[in-house]
Amino acid sequence: MSCSQPVNDLKPYFLTLEDLEGPLNWSLFFGNDNPVVLDVGAGRGLFLFNSSEANPDKNYLGMEINYREGRRGATRLLKANRTNARVLGGDARIAFDKYIPDSSISEVHVYFPDPWWKKKHHKHRIFTDVFVKQITTALKNGGELHFWTDVEEYFDRVKNLMDHTSQFTRRETPEEHSPEHEMDYQTSFERKKRKEGWIIHRGLWKLQK
Repeated sequence: MSCSQPVNDLKPYFLTLEDLEGPLNWSLFFGNDNPVVLDVGAGRGLFLFNSSEANPDKNYLGMEINYREGRRGATRLLKANRTNARVLGGDARIAFDKYIPDSSISEVHVYFPDPWWKKKHHKHRIFTDVFVKQITTALKNGGELHFWTDVEEYFDRVKNLMDHTSQFTRRETPEEHSPEHEMDYQTSFERKKRKEGWIIHRGLWKLQK
């Protein structure tokens, strides 16, 4: 199955914001009442693919603004018949505002977002005060935010944002494990960076409303 095939052929594994009316009803969207996990910037969907297999009692929704990458991830989910995972094409910030019900998400994962290296471009970074507020609104009490990046300066910025958001408490992240095979990584980008010898900065915060 080619990633260039029509989007309709991948439904319901790949949907766009234009396909939906918000706010979403998760019970109808996934067909069950299991916890919902969001992957912001899902890329080619390795996290969705691995996690949906490891945790069949959870539902996974990846958000990806690059439709081509999103369709690649959705194709993989379709072939594996992962009914507990979907990819949503579109801007995550719009999705949080219009489609994600308040206090309905168990986990939000943000892995290796675009660092927008130049200082004048920092305003384009996904992590801002507004984005943190959106996450706070979307998460259930006790929900978790997971953030990884290979850019130390970006990690420090996010850590500062989160540590100064009183409703969140930073938790210890699990120890980094040695991958057993090529698919045993959180994301494809993590695989690339670790093979190149980069340090991965990881943060985990828990919400207490």
